[in-house]
Amino acid sequence: MHPINESPHHVPFREAVKVWLRIALLSFGGPAGQIAVMHRILVEEKKWIGERRFLHALNYCMMLPGPEAQQLAIYIGWLMHRTKGGLVAGSLFVLPGFIAILALSYLYATLGNVGAVEGLFFGLKAAVLAVVLNAVVRIGKRALKNRVMLSLAAAAFIAIFFFEVAFPLIILSAALLGYWGGKHGIAAFQAGGGHGNADASVLSDRDSLLGEGLPAHARPSRQWSLRMSGTLLLLWLTPVVLLLALFGSDNVFSQIALFFSQMAVVTFGGAYAVLGYVTQEAVQHYGWLAPGEMLDGLGMAETTPGPLIQVVQFVGFMGAFREATGLDPMVAATLAALLTTWVTFVPCFLWIFLGAPYVERLRDNRALSAALSAITAAVVGVILNLAIWFGLHVIFADVGEWHIMGARLLIPDVATLDLLALLLSASAMIAIFRFNVGMLTVLASCAIFGVLASLAGL
Repeated sequence: MHPINESPHHVPFREAVKVWLRIALLSFGGPAGQIAVMHRILVEEKKWIGERRFLHALNYCMMLPGPEAQQLAIYIGWLMHRTKGGLVAGSLFVLPGFIAILALSYLYATLGNVGAVEGLFFGLKAAVLAVVLNAVVRIGKRALKNRVMLSLAAAAFIAIFFFEVAFPLIILSAALLGYWGGKHGIAAFQAGGGHGNADASVLSDRDSLLGEGLPAHARPSRQWSLRMSGTLLLLWLTPVVLLLALFGSDNVFSQIALFFSQMAVVTFGGAYAVLGYVTQEAVQHYGWLAPGEMLDGLGMAETTPGPLIQVVQFVGFMGAFREATGLDPMVAATLAALLTTWVTFVPCFLWIFLGAPYVERLRDNRALSAALSAITAAVVGVILNLAIWFGLHVIFADVGEWHIMGARLLIPDVATLDLLALLLSASAMIAIFRFNVGMLTVLASCAIFGVLASLAGL
């Protein structure tokens, strides 16, 4: 039990708003890069929060559905300045990316068939494939520290790639197994969990501005939790219910609201982990996108600030642009982008405001740490599935399916091999893995090459 800290930290709210906006504008590079930016600014530079408390909050956010970096911002914003701090931190984290992806979506929808624009996204696809593979390796090095974790990753990959097991079921199974292992003190489930331990050279909780005590407003309150959860549930689900009631389940706006509300509940493990499922549904079930277009959207999300899961904004935009009736396509697409963003990110505030007061009292919990380790290991297998799926659709124009003994095999048509895409993807991988070239540099270089290749008629 941690003592109640009644003393203020003396960080003005106006200053905090500026800091959160700065973090939002610098939040490139996916969750790893975004968390690193927050750590550098909040722990090392501003000394608002200690290392151990930062990692404790991060571990909780890693176990939630949704973008862990944005949820970490909400959590720390709430710790520092109550509810308004969490609302501002979380909203600002999304805003720059929303504006940027909306602008790129306009460009894509109106000029997508122009050679230079096609070349731009062709180059981004090749680079994104290398980025996703890099995510597999990066997370794998951290998570797969023993044979148990390696086996979990392999099982997750086999389950989703060959047998199309539902992603939430994979994550739930991994979490339960990890929790059981932690409860029984099995060492293998503790290895690779979390994000490292603080040492004497890092900022201690006691020396941070927030201190090591529990802020008075962070004490669990059933009344506050019920009021806050009721308000956020109402804000989240009211548009969904109204759309279903007014237009029915076959309307594209109703489908977008319902589908991405469901995604908000099951997006464990970050954007890479769930994009395979989102892609399959958006392409195969709803027909909102062609297979390669998800890579175009991911390229947008990779090159703009904010959570990678914001790629779903592009999915909703294109779905309404093509499917909505009775509205100008661009107006419909803009409304769909707003709707998708709303139902995707409002739940993030719910998870934090509902759970954070209780999690603050659980600074050390072996079973939860083990569950996190198991989830992270399973996510490696899921991301590998995404990388292979994307890779096949980048390099081959035609990829078929073959079902045998309950398993699905993806069989590319060798005759449709895109040699230029293969060479560009290979070059991006060499740049990232061999020469440690930064992600933004690789993305920009591949995009420029794609434009030049298109203009040259290649």
